Amino acid sequence: MAYETIIYTVDAGIGRITINRPEAMNAITPGMLKELRDAVLEAGKDSKVRIIVLTGAGKAFSSGVDLKSLGGRKLERGKVGDILDIPARNLITAIRSVPKVVIALVNGFCFTGAMEIMLACDLVIASEDAKIGDTHAKWGLRPTWGMSARLPRRVGFLKAKELSFTAEAISGKEAERIGLINQAVPAGNLEEALQTMARKITANSPQSIEAYKMLYNNNETMTLEESLELEYKSEFNITDTEQRLGGFKK
Repeated sequence: MAYETIIYTVDAGIGRITINRPEAMNAITPGMLKELRDAVLEAGKDSKVRIIVLTGAGKAFSSGVDLKSLGGRKLERGKVGDILDIPARNLITAIRSVPKVVIALVNGFCFTGAMEIMLACDLVIASEDAKIGDTHAKWGLRPTWGMSARLPRRVGFLKAKELSFTAEAISGKEAERIGLINQAVPAGNLEEALQTMARKITANSPQSIEAYKMLYNNNETMTLEESLELEYKSEFNITDTEQRLGGFKK
């Protein structure tokens, strides 16, 4: 499939989706959101792909929404509107539903809407000097892509309120410290860190990982009792158990 605002490549089991508007700090447009969703679903169906990576070209993962893409539409009650909300939610649904690990590789600025996309990914690796922030309040906007639901579940309500109320950006290093991301590394080591994590993941059963992803994503909205019930009663088609246990049994 041909894309205009992103680059999609497959190499060594990694389907890499690169936001490619470096001249605009990879600012998000409705068309980009649709292309990102399509690429995530394409990678999800590709048997050669074990891991999906979202990243950005140049100095940014993404600076957030490109307000110019709204075509002069008036923003009412602090909402960016369906022109962005619908494709953004479709993208996030795709990220969470594909049966493969989706890693956000945050190489630079990651603000607001981009941060909401980052939060939807399964894992996050960032450069230590990346800048990550929720700037909705700075611009008189309110979240509509999941920030208020996912951010406090990631870092706790107290820290989430601080990040959203101050609208200040934090470094990748600080993001790792507070549990917002998995790992922060020097910018020059981003690819090495990604490959290391990818090797660890791909050494394991893809069907087991698919099961875990479904369980973890559903658990976010459940009580402990509901989560336990889901785990007890869910059935998954995991077919490589005997093969993987074969060596252990010997």
